[in-house]
Amino acid sequence: MEWELRSAQPADIETIVELRAVVMRPDLERLGRFDEHRVRQRLRDSFSPRYTSVIVADDAIAGCVTVRPTEDGRWLEHFYLAPSLQGRGLGSAVLRTLLERTDADGVPVHLNVLQGSAARRLYERHGFTMEAQDPIDVHMVRRPGAGAGALGT
Repeated sequence: MEWELRSAQPADIETIVELRAVVMRPDLERLGRFDEHRVRQRLRDSFSPRYTSVIVADDAIAGCVTVRPTEDGRWLEHFYLAPSLQGRGLGSAVLRTLLERTDADGVPVHLNVLQGSAARRLYERHGFTMEAQDPIDVHMVRRPGAGAGALGT
């Protein structure tokens, strides 16, 4: 599958908001946390085109990802792929590209994933480990170069 990352534009927000609602709904419902308004508003409130990339595959928006700088590294958030494209290697390819950049900068990457989410396995394959957890989220970190052998998969 041919794909690319392009910088997000303010006009992308509603497409990304809807993608987030679709992707997160099953996990949020399982956790008893789905709210039609809140799932969309949380992204609107934190959307930053400066740090967000749109994933384009076959000339259509396939997903998005945000990588923000932090005091001690990067924060990966809002990584969503259209359900029809999940499980086909696109998420791994995008994540591998992002981690090559953070490894080059020599900084750790932090993220949260919902408890029980299949996305956790993706992150673990790429060297993320659990730092802490609560009833809703698993807080993960990846040190520079961690899981480098897995990046070729």
